[in-house]
Amino acid sequence: MTSSINLSLTDELRTFVDQSTGDGTLYATPSEFLRDLLREKKRRLEAAALRDAVLEGYQDLIEGRSIRFSGDVRDVITQAKRREAEGW
Repeated sequence: MTSSINLSLTDELRTFVDQSTGDGTLYATPSEFLRDLLREKKRRLEAAALRDAVLEGYQDLIEGRSIRFSGDVRDVITQAKRREAEGW
């Protein structure tokens, strides 16, 4: 699915887009350039969320909120729910 969006840019930003597109550049069109910028921003936000989740996991380990995995996922879930209800 494609969708269009109109953007109003300052002269400075328009010049930047123009310098980043066309012959001798990585991007053929301003649309291609802006799509790539948006994808990169999305990747950075997703990576930041993943880093935050990893740090939260480390903090759980530090504070003793962990369960040794015994090979039984249902058992781990049951233990985690019980401990969560008890406030760890």
